Amino acid sequence: NPVREMHEVSHDTSLEHRITLASGRRMTALELQMEFLELACQHSPDDDPATTEVLDEWASVLDGLRTDPDACADRVDWIAKRSLMEGFRRRESLEWSSPRLQLIDLQYSDLRPGRGLAAKLEERGRMRRLFTDDDVELAVTHPPRDTRAYFRGECIRRFPEAIAAASWDSVVFDIPGREALLRVPLIDPLRGTRDHVQALLDSSADAERLIGSLAADAG
Repeated sequence: NPVREMHEVSHDTSLEHRITLASGRRMTALELQMEFLELACQHSPDDDPATTEVLDEWASVLDGLRTDPDACADRVDWIAKRSLMEGFRRRESLEWSSPRLQLIDLQYSDLRPGRGLAAKLEERGRMRRLFTDDDVELAVTHPPRDTRAYFRGECIRRFPEAIAAASWDSVVFDIPGREALLRVPLIDPLRGTRDHVQALLDSSADAERLIGSLAADAG
């Protein structure tokens, strides 16, 4: 029952809830993650530093969650928030139902400069960052070239007025004169790369022509 189990896991800060699998096995979310990691390691390339870095970080976090979850407060968002709220609650002698804690919950994720509590933790060195502000600014206009993100990012850059929505696995177009929105699925992460779609994008003067070309290719 994936919907129910997702709800249970998302509320389980003890990490002890056991998920019942279709096979009848019962495992914690942490045990499932460790199995996923083992499989990923078995199928990962040995000569890719980026993949090795991801797997090493994944293993480090899982080991921390297994031995001392609070030690992961600099990397795991919900633990960082819990630690912040627990400290405030103790100092102020508050119950968990206090409106003041609810306010902290909101302020934690505030993205406005100087307002968000998560950003303040970063400034104090209590939360790690993977990217600098310059990296983020560059990524806004320069999507990765070797995944479907390239197609999605280039569509947004080239045809912003025609984009109704965009997500990990689709781009939705709103073409003038058409009654319905048009969804272009991006199911395969490795399709939509620059090598795959550069010529198609360059030959499309507008979103309508791009959709026409995609329809022709599909046919």
